[in-house]
Amino acid sequence: MVQWTSTVGAAQLARQLQAQQPRPAGPGSRKPPAYRALADGVRLLVLEGRVPVAARLPAERELALALAVSRTTVAAAYEALRAEGFLESRRGAGSWTAVPAGNPLPARGLEPLPPESLGSMIDLGCASLPAPEPWLTRAVQGALEELPPYAHTHGDYPAGLPALRQLIADRYTERGIPTMPEQIMVTTGAMGAIDAICHLFAGRGERIAVESPSYANILQLMREAGARLVPVAMEEGLGGWDMNRWRQVLRDSAPRLAYVVADFHNPTGALADEQQRRALVDAARSAGTVLVVDETMNELRLDADVAMPRRVCAFDPAGSTVLTVGSASKAFWAGMRIGWVRAAPDVIRSLVAARAYADMGTPVLEQLAINWLMRTGGWEQAVEVRRGQARENRDALVTALRRELPDWEFEVPGGGLTLWVRTGGLSGSRLAVAGERVGVRVPSGPRFGVDGAFEGYVRLPFTVGGPVADEAALRLAAAAELVRSGAGAGVEAPRSFVA
Repeated sequence: MVQWTSTVGAAQLARQLQAQQPRPAGPGSRKPPAYRALADGVRLLVLEGRVPVAARLPAERELALALAVSRTTVAAAYEALRAEGFLESRRGAGSWTAVPAGNPLPARGLEPLPPESLGSMIDLGCASLPAPEPWLTRAVQGALEELPPYAHTHGDYPAGLPALRQLIADRYTERGIPTMPEQIMVTTGAMGAIDAICHLFAGRGERIAVESPSYANILQLMREAGARLVPVAMEEGLGGWDMNRWRQVLRDSAPRLAYVVADFHNPTGALADEQQRRALVDAARSAGTVLVVDETMNELRLDADVAMPRRVCAFDPAGSTVLTVGSASKAFWAGMRIGWVRAAPDVIRSLVAARAYADMGTPVLEQLAINWLMRTGGWEQAVEVRRGQARENRDALVTALRRELPDWEFEVPGGGLTLWVRTGGLSGSRLAVAGERVGVRVPSGPRFGVDGAFEGYVRLPFTVGGPVADEAALRLAAAAELVRSGAGAGVEAPRSFVA
């Protein structure tokens, strides 16, 4: 029986391996043999989840040609991986990735740690904060009071509750973007919205232009949908979009979709200005590309002196080019899986029709909770609580990082939930592996790129503050020291830490 469930091509694996930074040599250490470096590189990709478990690897000859090394080097690397439990083989079926017995399966996305792990591990993997109480409790109570009339219906609202669609449309109209409820579809979070858009507009093999870096979970969603991702490099720091690059990619590649985060970009924190927004809409319209704009960070302005530009859809009054995605998950609480799409009415009708074969609709009780918040003014007050939490955490994390890791480089964004950090020449992937050993979970830069880009970065969210931020920085510094020294084993388990 075949043991592998997916395949990794020789060219793809070679790109990922060649993008890795070499392990820093410790004092007096020698450069490892070529086969050892290759085995370590594959093992790191598996531990990071960037090559999935049970993925069939290329034949030795194919990989040797792609890497321009001898077949003997690849054969020795494969043999080392088999001995360590990271590769299994069977004559006639090839070789496929594995993890040794007792090791947890690596996560391919940025899933939060289970609550039982939080006592010993500081989780910087998921950019989500605790609920802004008392507003969650009040919203659920208000939803329960309004539930009885809906309980007498079938409860199936594929486009969303009419009352909530009207409120969301009104919020756009109040911001100078006239919107009808027929232009809104309520979804199960922003991921549900983008999944529906990808299935409607971009079939398997279609090109989708994405920022580079971009949000890791969306990149993975698009890969699994069979899309061909076309990366467009961001400007350095908080510069945002490089419009010359965008125009060239849209002109030359003619992607069916383009996905962007204009407001406090995830992961860099950049805020696209009005000129960039107008120019991107014009370029997408000229290329016949549908522009998907992720606005999930739009309300998370943390500094009062940051002037918010008009929303991207304001530059597409006809609604023929821009599809806007919003969500309650970042601005309010990740446990409230309510998102929405704003688009032309005919697009919304197509999305609703296609949805019948996916999730049928979004839970009524959660829609009623968001409806209560938006109708009563509780939304604004809850978002202000969220901004205060994120601002305090950001400032604490920045202070701790500058103290413990002064050679790490970053620019402090005026909003959003993340820092994009250059790690002083260290491998982000190796930092992620070392971090797990010393009690801090951090996603490496390559998760946010295409084919191994951003090896020298990590993303750090504003999810911890106070003494926990100090401890997180100390553990990151310990992980960095492990990577510098080349230590690979024998690290003591982290002590329990209670915030």
